[in-house]
Parts: sequence; C-alpha cells; structure tokens
Amino acid sequence: MEQKTIGILTSGGDAPGMNAAVRAVVRTAIKKGFKVVGIERGYNGLINGELIEMDMRSVSDIIHRGGTVLYTARCKEFRELPGILKAKETCIQNNICGIVVIGGDGSFRGAADLSAQGIPCVGIPGTIDNDISCTEYTIGYDTAMNTAVEMVDKLRDTAQSHDRCSVVEVMGRHAGYIALNAGIACGATSIMVPEVKTDVEDVIKKIKISQQLGKHHYIIMVAEGIGNVEEIAKRIEAETGIESRGTVLGHVQRGGNPTVRDRVVASQMGYYAVELLEKGIGNRVIGLKDNKMVDYDIQEALKMKKPFEEDLFRIANDISF
Repeated sequence: MEQKTIGILTSGGDAPGMNAAVRAVVRTAIKKGFKVVGIERGYNGLINGELIEMDMRSVSDIIHRGGTVLYTARCKEFRELPGILKAKETCIQNNICGIVVIGGDGSFRGAADLSAQGIPCVGIPGTIDNDISCTEYTIGYDTAMNTAVEMVDKLRDTAQSHDRCSVVEVMGRHAGYIALNAGIACGATSIMVPEVKTDVEDVIKKIKISQQLGKHHYIIMVAEGIGNVEEIAKRIEAETGIESRGTVLGHVQRGGNPTVRDRVVASQMGYYAVELLEKGIGNRVIGLKDNKMVDYDIQEALKMKKPFEEDLFRIANDISF
C-alpha cells in the first residue's frame, strides 16, 4: 500500500510563526507515518506542481525565522473551478490525502473549495492583524504588536526631544487590534481604529487637554484602515501649533523573529491540524478559544463575527491623557 502524503502550504500575507507551524506539521505527520510535501508559493504551487518532499531535517532551524520557507503568493487562477480542478489533479497524482493551509480568510475559502472537490483541507490562521473571527488569536499577531511597540518607542525618543506629535500608522486595514494594543503599550494619547468612529477633531481636543495638563509630546496611533497619517498630522499641527509628523510603519511589522507566544501557538495548531487529517477530517479551520485548540467548519468560520475589544478601547481612552 502506497504511503499517504500530507501537503502543506502558506498563502496570502506572511506572518511570523508560519515556519513554526510548518515545522510542527512536518514532524507530527512524519511521526504518524505520513509522507510530507511542501507546496511552494501557495495555491499557485499546487496548480503548477511546485512540490518539495520534506523530512525532519528540512525543517531544522526554522522555528525562529520570520517569513515562510515555503514562500507565499496570491492566486487568481484558484478562484475559478478550472484552477481548483488543476490543483485537485496535482493532489491525485502525488497521493496527497490532505492539505494544511496556513493563511487568512481568502486562503480558507480556497481550502473550502478544494475540500468540496474531495481533498480534505485544514486551515491554520496565520495573519498579523488577528482578524480571523473564529479564533481569539492568529499566528503572527504577538510578534507584529511587539515590533510596532519597539518602533514607536524609538519614534517617541525624537518626539520627546523636539516636543513633537508623532502620528503613526500600523497595519490593520479592517481591524484595529494592533493599533489598540500597541497604542496602550506605547502610552498613545489617542488611538484611531476602524471599529470606533473617531474624528480628527476628537484627537485634537484630547491633545489640547493634555497640553493644559503639562504634556509636551504626543503619540497618535492610527490603524491602516483609517489611513492618511500625513493629513492627520497636518490638521493637528495647524490647530494646535505642535510640530507633527506622520510615519507609516508598513511591512516591517510582518517580519522579524516570532515571539515565544507565536512559536508555541503555531506548534500547537500544526500538531492539531495533522491530528484532524489523520482522522480523515477536512474542511475545518483551527482556532484558539479559552486557550484551547478548537476547530470549525470552514463556511461556518467565515460567517462568524469577531467582537471588538470595546472595554479595552475605553480603558485606553481613559488612561491616555
């Protein structure tokens, strides 16, 4: 009887900790008697047959590395049925009995489509934005927050030296989790996120109150979804007289060595994913709930809504003068 094979791919934006998840999947699967192939460049690689056999040693010394050793890409072809069928054929030809997909919502939609064609897929949430609704935590989130805090701490040195206001954009197009938590950790005067309507005038009022209380330098944390930090900085300077600068941290937040939390959670999720595929279970997304591993039907997971941390936002607002 031919040895069954598990495939693993990373898709969408890279996130620190993806390599730790790859390592866990490879070593768990081999220990359980599977052959493992890495699929390079996401679903593109699955369509085009970019497969590499992986063993225990091929994942040595990657747990601490950022990015993804399997590379990642977005794949338009996989959005249509012909592309999905090409990927299915690759699986059949290579005796792939299941695939672990590490990525975000778009990656999980692809996993659901492939599962519907008879190739069981299990999704692991890997995105720095922490915006996957079915899980309390996504791989890469903790590292991204720590990176943002480190960068803003450096900016604050200059802001303090020059009595300036630094308006800092962090990642999070549709989610303000990085901005909120990093903002609290950096002592930001004001935090602007997509989930809570905050006008620039509200920020300016708060700065003026802080001025009256003797404050001379300011950090304004802005989620990417709010955007245009240069314009916000110009408004602040025009109405307060405080020299203001906009800074976009950008993709530096995606990189760097993953934190302990990201390495541990990634390892747990990778192990759990193989356990599901060993049982022949697919079309699932893994999540972390109350610090325990859980899994959901992919379509159910995609319909979930994640509540914003309103209590934390209120705390941030009340202690930031």
